[in-house]
Formats: sequence, C-alpha cells, structure tokens
Amino acid sequence: MSVRVTAAQDGTDPFGTARLRRGVIDSWAAGPSRFREDANAEEDLALGGYRDRLVVELAQNAADAAARAGVPGRLRLTLHAGNGEPPVLAAANTGAPLDATGVESLSTLRASAKRESTSSGDTVGRFGVGFAAVLAVSDEPAVLGRHGGVRWSLAEARELAREAAAFSPGLGDELRRRDGHVPLLRLPLPAEGTAPEGYDTVVVLPLRDPAAEDLVQRLLAGIDDALLLTLPGLHEITVDTPAGGTRTLRRTAEGPYTVIEDSRDAAGTLAAPGTAEQTRRWRTVRHTGPIEPALLADRPVEERLRPAWTVSWAVPVDAAGAPVRPATAPVVHAPTPTDEPLGIPALLIAT
Repeated sequence: MSVRVTAAQDGTDPFGTARLRRGVIDSWAAGPSRFREDANAEEDLALGGYRDRLVVELAQNAADAAARAGVPGRLRLTLHAGNGEPPVLAAANTGAPLDATGVESLSTLRASAKRESTSSGDTVGRFGVGFAAVLAVSDEPAVLGRHGGVRWSLAEARELAREAAAFSPGLGDELRRRDGHVPLLRLPLPAEGTAPEGYDTVVVLPLRDPAAEDLVQRLLAGIDDALLLTLPGLHEITVDTPAGGTRTLRRTAEGPYTVIEDSRDAAGTLAAPGTAEQTRRWRTVRHTGPIEPALLADRPVEERLRPAWTVSWAVPVDAAGAPVRPATAPVVHAPTPTDEPLGIPALLIAT
C-alpha cells in the first residue's frame, strides 16, 4: 500500500484550511498569550501522555469512523522503508470520510467532531486531542480522503508565525523563547493525494528520525487482542512492516464469545500461506446504562453530552471453555489502556 502526499496546487482548498490558518494567525498576533496557550497544550499532548499511544489513537479514530458510517471497521498500518527518504507510517481505514468538520476538529485542540455523533457506544473518542499523538513521531503529518486532504508542516508553520511576528513584537518574543517551535496542528494546509483502494481515509506520517522509527516498530509489534476487544467498531487490523511481513487480526462473534483470528502464532511467527491462523476465544459480557445527571453536574460540557456508561469484561478461554490467563497487559482499559493495574486475570473495559 503506497501513498503520496503533495502540496495542493492552483489554490485548491476543499476543506477551507486558509480560513482556519487566518483565524489562528490573527489570534496569535492580537494576543501572544493565545499562542503560548496553544503551544503549551500541544506540547503537553505530544510529549506527555499521548507519546506511547500513537497506534491506539489511530485505531480509535478508525473505529469511530467506521461506527459513524455504519460499516465494519478495517485498519491497515503499513511501515514503508525509507530507501533514501524518511520512513513513512501509513494508517488507512474504512468509514466516514474526511470532511471540513473533521479537518477543523484535527486542527482545534480539545474540540472534537465526534461530540454530536452516535451514542450507540461504538464510538469512544471524546475531545479530539488524540490526533496530537502523531507529533511524537512526525513533523509533517497528513490525512488524505477520497476527495482531497490536509497536511501540516512544522517548517511552514514556523514561517507563517514568523511572518505574523513581524507585526506583533509580543508574538516574536514568544517564538524566540521557544526557539521557533510552533503548535503546527493549529495551522492546516491543503494537500493532494487520495486514500488507497479499499479504504476511505489514510493518515500519512513521515517519521522524524531513527528514534521515531524505533517507537513505531515497538508499538506495531505490541498490538494484541485488546485493541479489537476494546474498540467495538473495529473488525480487522492488518500490520505490514519490512521486517515482520504482513500480519492480520480479525474479530468475529460466536454467541457469548468473541473470536480473534491472528495470522501470527503464539511464538510470534507469521503463519505460512495456506496454513491455519491462530484462533483465540474470549468470553465477553457487556452492560450499559444511563448516568444520573447529578453525577455529571461538575463535569465538562462535552462529557455531559454523553450521559451513559458501558462496562465489559473479557476472559480468554480454552477449547473446552475453561478460563485461561490473558496475555494482554494487566491494566484497566477506559476504553484504551490506562496506567491503572488490574489484579484480576481478565480484561476490564469501561467508559
């Protein structure tokens, strides 16, 4: 799966990125404190809790897009070798296509396009901040749909900010204080390119340096059943790397069981073509219910828009249906992994 991203030509801007950039630049020039606020927020997300969540966030966005479109979610994660250029991670998914509202959400910290989406429980994103995880590995992320795309560039964002600083001494002071680093996700640019055949959207991440490539390889190698069990909208994940080949995990339902088929065996070796995939069965139970308004009274507005809870337990079982110890990380999932340890041999997923 190859993808190509280029700057849009002839003024093509289907998602209105020029308007978004102008609004941000004007606000920075008028009040440098706004620039400082945006820069601090993006830095906290990129260097803090989201650094190791890149694959989880890409999968979560794919699951939500599929749920909004009412289609089975498929995600393909492809690590392209550099061959003289920076290596590239491409994450292609099915589901709701990229649109102007989505572009604005990606470029607006803590303002998500998902807040008015379905309340079925299959969508798990809340505030739209997860996309900042891409900044842990890339200075030039892009998102392409079927009809155009959007990209971001640290170098171009820095130049736009410097141009604005020529008329705003306060903004110039902030840029110098940060050695020219700017919150690049606030300044989207139009892009040309298209999602690969069979998918609706692709996130393209040219990797910044060898450390970023190492992080991506580690995160891809660590994908396990939990990713499919915690994201109801996602039915299939394919991982393709130069070193590891192509691995596919699929989720199906069989009565009270969730079945995960994995083309990698228990020893971590990919199954030979024509041979049986490794199959794991999980006994799952899920309950949902409303949250009393009084319990949400002091919560943020966007949390109050989703007054419901969902709790799932999943336990792996053997061929006879007896429980076995899971190989997934022993932490609470809410719905994606947290740092909270779980002392029970099961997978707990709650939102």
